[in-house]
Amino acid sequence: MNICPHTFCHFDAETHAVDALMTLFDSVFFIDFNTRLVRGESEPVYLPANNVTPYNQIVFAHGYFSSALHEIAHWCIAGVARRKLEDYGYWYCPDGRDAQQQKEFEQVEIKPQAIERAFTLAAGRKFSVSTDNLEGAEPDREAFTQAVLKQFARYEQQGFPVRAQRFIDALQQTFGTDAEQRRATAKQMRATVKQMRATVKQMRATVKQMRATT
Repeated sequence: MNICPHTFCHFDAETHAVDALMTLFDSVFFIDFNTRLVRGESEPVYLPANNVTPYNQIVFAHGYFSSALHEIAHWCIAGVARRKLEDYGYWYCPDGRDAQQQKEFEQVEIKPQAIERAFTLAAGRKFSVSTDNLEGAEPDREAFTQAVLKQFARYEQQGFPVRAQRFIDALQQTFGTDAEQRRATAKQMRATVKQMRATVKQMRATVKQMRATT
C-alpha cells in the first residue's frame, strides 16, 4: 500500500498542534482550577478529581483538535457545582436521537458551540457546527447553524464567559501568528502557481508560433 508522504506531514502537524493545545490549557488553567486537558482514545468525558487522579480531566476524543476545543467550551460554561460531577452531571443522549431528543440536544449545544467557534477562529482554523446525529432524525443543520451564529454575536456584544475569554486570548497569542503565517504562505503559493501557469501559457504560445513559421 502506497501512502502519500503528505499524509504523514499532516498527522505530524496535527499531533504537534494538539500537544501545543494541551500544554497551553495546562499553563492557563491548571494552577487556578486543578484541571488538565487529556487526550482520550474513545468518547469524550469530563472526570472530576478523585483518589486515583488528583486533578480534574477534560478528556477529548481520539486526539482531535476540534474535539478538544469543543470539550473546553463545555467546561468554560459549567459552574462550580457541575465541575464536581462526572460529565457535569448531565445525561448524554447518544447518536440515534429522535426529532424531539435532537431538538433538546441542540438547545444545550448552542452556547458551547458558539464558544467553540470563538476558540476555533482564535486558533486560525475553520469552524463547522456539529449536529452529531448520523443514525437518528435528520437535523435542521441550517437552523442550528444560525442559532449558534446568533449566540456567538451575542457573546461578542455582551462578552464571553470569563474562562472562555481567557482561553480565546491565549489561543490568539499562541496560534494567531502561525495562522497569519500560514495565510501569507498560502497566498504566496497561489501567486507562484499563477505565475507558473502564465509562463507555461506563454511557452505554449511561443512553440505554436515557431511551428507556424517552419
